[in-house]
Amino acid sequence: MDVVTDASPETTVLDDNLILVSVQDIVLMPGIVMPLSIGSASAAAALQEAARLEQTVAVVLQREPFCDAPGQSDLHEIGTEARLLRYFTGRDGSHNAILQALGRLRIEAVLATPETPAVKVQRVDEPIERSPEIDARFHQLRERSLEILALIEQAPPELAATIRSAEQPGPLADFVTGLLDLTPGEKQEILETIALLPRLDLVISRLAYRHQVLKLSHDIGQQTREAMGVRQREFMLREQLKAIRKELHEGDDTAPEIDDLKLKLEQAGMPPEVDVQVKREMRRLERMPEGAAEGGMVRTYLESMAELPWRIADETPIDIATARRVLDEDHFGLEKIKRRILEFLAVRKLNPGGKAPILCFVGPPGVGKTSLGQSIARAIGRKLIRVSLGGVHDEAEIRGHRRTYVGAMPGNIIQGIRRAGERNCVMMLDEIDKLGRGGQGDPSSALLEVLDPEQNSTFRDAYLGVPFDLSRVLFIATANDLDAIPGPLRDRMEVVRLSGYTAEEKVAISRGHLIPRQLEQKGLSDGAVNIDDTALNLIIDGYTREAGVRNLEREIGALFRNVAVGVAEGKTGHVNIDADGVSAILGVRRFDSDVAQHASIPGVATGLAWTPFGGDILFIEANRVPGTGKLVLTGQLGDVMKESAQAAWSLLKTRAAGLRIDLDLFARNDVHVHVPAGATPKDGPSAGVAMFMAMLSLMTERTIAPTTAMTGEISLRGLVLPVGGIREKIIAAARAGIDTVMLPARNRRDYDDIPPSARDRLKFVWLETVDDAVAATIVGKAS
Repeated sequence: MDVVTDASPETTVLDDNLILVSVQDIVLMPGIVMPLSIGSASAAAALQEAARLEQTVAVVLQREPFCDAPGQSDLHEIGTEARLLRYFTGRDGSHNAILQALGRLRIEAVLATPETPAVKVQRVDEPIERSPEIDARFHQLRERSLEILALIEQAPPELAATIRSAEQPGPLADFVTGLLDLTPGEKQEILETIALLPRLDLVISRLAYRHQVLKLSHDIGQQTREAMGVRQREFMLREQLKAIRKELHEGDDTAPEIDDLKLKLEQAGMPPEVDVQVKREMRRLERMPEGAAEGGMVRTYLESMAELPWRIADETPIDIATARRVLDEDHFGLEKIKRRILEFLAVRKLNPGGKAPILCFVGPPGVGKTSLGQSIARAIGRKLIRVSLGGVHDEAEIRGHRRTYVGAMPGNIIQGIRRAGERNCVMMLDEIDKLGRGGQGDPSSALLEVLDPEQNSTFRDAYLGVPFDLSRVLFIATANDLDAIPGPLRDRMEVVRLSGYTAEEKVAISRGHLIPRQLEQKGLSDGAVNIDDTALNLIIDGYTREAGVRNLEREIGALFRNVAVGVAEGKTGHVNIDADGVSAILGVRRFDSDVAQHASIPGVATGLAWTPFGGDILFIEANRVPGTGKLVLTGQLGDVMKESAQAAWSLLKTRAAGLRIDLDLFARNDVHVHVPAGATPKDGPSAGVAMFMAMLSLMTERTIAPTTAMTGEISLRGLVLPVGGIREKIIAAARAGIDTVMLPARNRRDYDDIPPSARDRLKFVWLETVDDAVAATIVGKAS
């Protein structure tokens, strides 16, 4: 076969100047009619000028999309000459045009024209060379294009006719490129490929990839339609099979499971309102085809309803004597708390159907709040369910999730009752003061209904969707800080406060509970270790310093671990641990016993503080420096504590003359009041007396007895007002080596709550005004 070819792969016609239309993301292929949405003002002006002059334009792709005035380096070398068929403006003000691409052109130069951008171009003629290689690719291009059109369901039949009637390979390659969903860069590469053979290879490779994608998409769609058809057919056959079995009085494979579920629901003893809802869901389950996605959700819901204890089980009568014995076995001391629990149980025994109050045990960590709940459950013979509320920030954790969500489940309250298997269980709501609040609602608000005896008989869990009676559940809550519980929730509970233990009580608790428990946990026999009282007192005073006994048990466990090593090696059999043995095993004591001895210079007073973790002593330090009479407060004090310091400062100034203080001292000096442990936030009014006495000691240069501690709020009239946490503060004072405490006279009502061991060790001074504190505190001129 003869080959007909030109002298060169491309021929160019004479140079010409054309209006430039630079585009950002469109490549116009020769032979294509394309609508064009114009975004830039320069392109719109260029097309308007071309329409006015009835001239063709040069459509060129920019190298940099965001260039407003592109130069020659910003444009691709090869573009397309196009005729403007129509130009119009839309209703929204957009500019649109319809262009017909005529052929390729080469940009020779960008002309600087004042009106519209223009370029000097050379038109590039389409090569017409033919060879067996070109014809073979021409044939492959046509066949592959027709195959792609056959895979497109809505392709116009005119496209196939146009492809079949194509006589030249170059125009067909350009036409197919214009139809393909290629990137502007890929289309520009084909536009710049003038020679036929490489251009055909390039288009065929792009076409082969698109053909493979469409073929896979078509196969996936066909498989999906076939699968849907198979499912429809299976559904119809299954329904027919059900009808046939029904006529033959035969059940299907799932009938025994559904019958068992029906039987459980009938035996659950649900209220009528709940029974109607459950039967409705059961009918839905029976109508659902086997394997339906929703069927599993409905079945899980019905199984949950069947497992809940709807009936009230026969209660074992409460034996008050047994309850008292159990409480005494499990807890040492706490007489007032035990008496309140026994009163609670006695009322429950006499009126089982009454609305019992919700008890909330509040106290420092390690004083036995959770174990009290366990003792109550053991005393009345009921199951204990513990629900930890610390860190819960989603309301659905309390009320449950709606069944419309995937993975929905009941809330912790209903789940706990289901685990217990009885409605009259004891439910321990632990750490109720640690509830959080997030974007999923406020869980403390959800607890309002749970802990209200007037409402919880119709508690509605979002997952169940029906009322559930919680009135027979014995709720007990625990907390460290009562102020952290929201007011409405706190109002629904009866608060029972637990204070810290004295050293004597801790020794008794260690003997009766901690030591036997640690011996068992460490695998030691009862007689393997003997700890004398001096060792226990050393651990209590020198290594723990806490309101409860949690760290005390850890230190006892550390002693027993050391003993266990010797027992395991066969080196020891019986060990006696005294104070020296404690120091040898636990190391240097962590706390000094003479803490109170640090307050022995003018300007230092010892206060008493209360925290959610028990009582503690608090040093108030005052110092003066030359200045203008300002009061400086440091130590990370809260607003209330700062106001107490300001009140003490004003009261001291008011009474300066009577206290023989030179008034010039206030004008010539600044007073700096500091409360050590500056990293710990402090607040409250109870340090008012201590602040006043520290400032008075500073101004008179007289010391305060180092073993005297004080607490109380002061007013601007000098009155000493009552404060809270007296029991905890007194225990802390006795523990720190204080021998005299000054308390507000109106706190005499709290005297009976103070442990006898602490009362016998301390001297009490009752304050009506600050004058009483001055008379009992200032001891002499500083040396």
